[in-house]
Amino acid sequence: MTVSPTVLVCLATAVLLSLIVALMAVSLTRWDGASLPTALARGGIAFGGTLTLCCVVLAVLISSAR
Repeated sequence: MTVSPTVLVCLATAVLLSLIVALMAVSLTRWDGASLPTALARGGIAFGGTLTLCCVVLAVLISSAR
């Protein structure tokens, strides 16, 4: 099964969006006064949650387009 370039671009956009959300979560957590390990853990949680949500939306859009 081949993957179309459009799907790859959407997936790359989802990863970049998740990275931006994670960086914002880390910076806001550090600004609040939390330690660096706590901030990185919250950033990882934000990254994972955002990427999961983006992949679910992408999967629904792909399946409804077929």
